[in-house]
Amino acid sequence: MFCIDNVKKQIEEELEHLTQSFAQLHAVQGKFKECQRIVKTRPGSIEGERSVLVPLTNSLYVRGELSDPGRVVVDVGTGFYVEKESSAAELFYNAKIKQLAQNIQDLEVIVQRKTANVRSVEDVLRQKVMAGQAGETR
Repeated sequence: MFCIDNVKKQIEEELEHLTQSFAQLHAVQGKFKECQRIVKTRPGSIEGERSVLVPLTNSLYVRGELSDPGRVVVDVGTGFYVEKESSAAELFYNAKIKQLAQNIQDLEVIVQRKTANVRSVEDVLRQKVMAGQAGETR
C-alpha cells in the first residue's frame, strides 16, 4: 500500500504543476489578446493622431508622440524586440493566441487524464483498505 500512496502523491504533484501551467498559459494568452487589441485600436490609427502615453513603470506614464503610426515594436520573446507593420503585428499576435489556445486545449486533456488516474489510484487504495478490514474482522 506504501507504493500506491507514493504513486498517488506523484500524480497529485504532477496534476498541481499542470494546473499551474494551465493558469499561466491563460494569463499569457490574455496578455497577447491585450497586445492585439492595443495594436488594432492604437493611437495614430486616425490620421493626425500621434499622441501617446508611454509606460515607464506600471503606474508612471509620460506623454510621447509616434514617429510612424503605421509601425509598432513587438516583443518576440527572450528580450528581443522587432519593429513590424501594424498588420504584421496583428498577424503575429493572432498566431500566438491560436498557438496558446491549442496548447491550453492539449493541456486540458492531460489534466483530465491525470485527474482520472488519481481517482483510479484512490479506488485501488479504498479497495485495499476494505480488503484489509475484511481480513481483520474474520
